[in-house]
Amino acid sequence: MTPLPWSRIDTVLLDMDGTLLDLHFDNHFWLEHLPRRYAELKGLDPEQARSDVLARYRAAEGTLAWYCIDHWGQELGLDVPELKREVDHLIRFLPGALDFLDALRAAGKRVVLATNAHPYSLALKAEKTGLGGHFDELLSSHDFGAPKEHPAFWSAFHERLGYDPARTLFADDSLKILRAARDYGHITHLVSVLHPDSSQGVRPSGEFLAVRHLDELLPVLPSSE
Repeated sequence: MTPLPWSRIDTVLLDMDGTLLDLHFDNHFWLEHLPRRYAELKGLDPEQARSDVLARYRAAEGTLAWYCIDHWGQELGLDVPELKREVDHLIRFLPGALDFLDALRAAGKRVVLATNAHPYSLALKAEKTGLGGHFDELLSSHDFGAPKEHPAFWSAFHERLGYDPARTLFADDSLKILRAARDYGHITHLVSVLHPDSSQGVRPSGEFLAVRHLDELLPVLPSSE
């Protein structure tokens, strides 16, 4: 792998779920735990309940509602925050994530979390992991009214942060979001994370610089003027 030009990178934007934190929590919660609890609480057949829930997910995919626990609470009649608490022991950093965050700090980079997670989910994960102490800012796409897949997010996000796209790195586990960062955010340095869920295999690489975990990008060097 060709080393990143760290001396020409000032700002590092990082996704949360599947990039820093193990996506196993989210996959287990949304695909297994919530459908099962939905069936139990509503007195439904488990397989039919799961099919119904997954169909509703598909209908909202690509929108901010897909990531919104308020939406799913209303849609399904569930206390989603309470259900998340039932399995929050699964929230954990991916291998190498903390080493990478420490290296960014030591090199003096500006480090910003850019997540599609709902603010409650972000707060829960910050509480469980202490990730807030590693960042200059923690930002949710809900604050900007559009998900990271959408051009409106990148326009508002850039206006808020004022970073130089040519001297910015963005890492995410979603190829669709990385393409949006390239096409709408015009970010130069893009990194795809290939092993976002510890319970699943490594994904095939796409058109971006790809790593299984972020510590493969070490060492991080300070920026030059």
